[in-house]
Amino acid sequence: MQAVQFDSHGDRDVIEYGEFPDPEPDRGEVLVDVKAGALNHLDIWTRRGMPGIDLEMPHIPGSDAAGVVEAVGEGVTRFEPGDHVAVSAGVSCGECEFCRSGEESLCASFHIIGEHVRGVHAETAAVPAENLVPVPSGVDWEVAGSASLVFQTAWRMLHTRADIEAGEKVLVLGASGGVGHAAVQIADHAGCEVFATASTEDKLSHAEDCGADHVIDYEANDFADEIAEMTGKRGVDVVVDHIGEATYPDSLKSMAKGGRLVTCGATTGPNPGAGLNRIFWNQLSVIGSTMATPGEVDDALQLVWDGTFEPRIREVLPMSEAARAHELIENREGFGKVVVKPDSEF
Repeated sequence: MQAVQFDSHGDRDVIEYGEFPDPEPDRGEVLVDVKAGALNHLDIWTRRGMPGIDLEMPHIPGSDAAGVVEAVGEGVTRFEPGDHVAVSAGVSCGECEFCRSGEESLCASFHIIGEHVRGVHAETAAVPAENLVPVPSGVDWEVAGSASLVFQTAWRMLHTRADIEAGEKVLVLGASGGVGHAAVQIADHAGCEVFATASTEDKLSHAEDCGADHVIDYEANDFADEIAEMTGKRGVDVVVDHIGEATYPDSLKSMAKGGRLVTCGATTGPNPGAGLNRIFWNQLSVIGSTMATPGEVDDALQLVWDGTFEPRIREVLPMSEAARAHELIENREGFGKVVVKPDSEF
């Protein structure tokens, strides 16, 4: 088969699209004929290399994909050849105390397909049956292959971890990215008043189309000052911040007393000042969130499949142009998801 791959960490020039041994489904696995997949920012970090993660090389990236079941391994009963499926990339053991209590994303051995183990940006992929969700036949492959990771992540962040309620004020930073644009839609659907930041008029317009009530150009304005002005110095109830060091201080400043900051990542760095004085005085909560449980995945994706939520797609490229797909993410070009398809499907 043909697959996106790299055999060392580095810049975009390490990415290749070429022959790779055909996968065979082991017990409990499903062989998927991949029709489309999408990039996430973790693909960038995986390619560059992350401390503590020692990958088997060559590595196939990709945590998002959708396609048709080609074959099933021994013991698989949920799927059969011809089924349409999408990948849900979080892998849990099913046996530890967290899994047994229904908190699979807290699993002691939790890891992510495409980040910690080989991913799914290839013509075919062998995936554990537990990491596949059914896709209705009428859903476009580009939608099915780009929704799972960001919508499940944003769903758990907002509904489970931050426990948003209708009428609350929610600030979403980086609303033009995958998790950001999903969070805008989810908060709007929940009846919240949504504030969103982005860097261009075009991106701000897209954020409004996704449901943002107020938009802020963070390159032209200090978003904490804008939030203070827009809310009469009250602040917002919830901040969605997956950016990290560059935004964390202003995120704390933007919060109302008793507010919650929820984070699933730190693309600009993981170690901002703690801001403990503001946290204890204003009785703020800083909440971490990673991926989602199977039930949360089902809840989020059902609303994608029925059209309530829409993964916005900035560009669709053949997998042979994966380096360009990485460039789009790294340079923050456009709004929404970057989709890649096997050249044979393009």
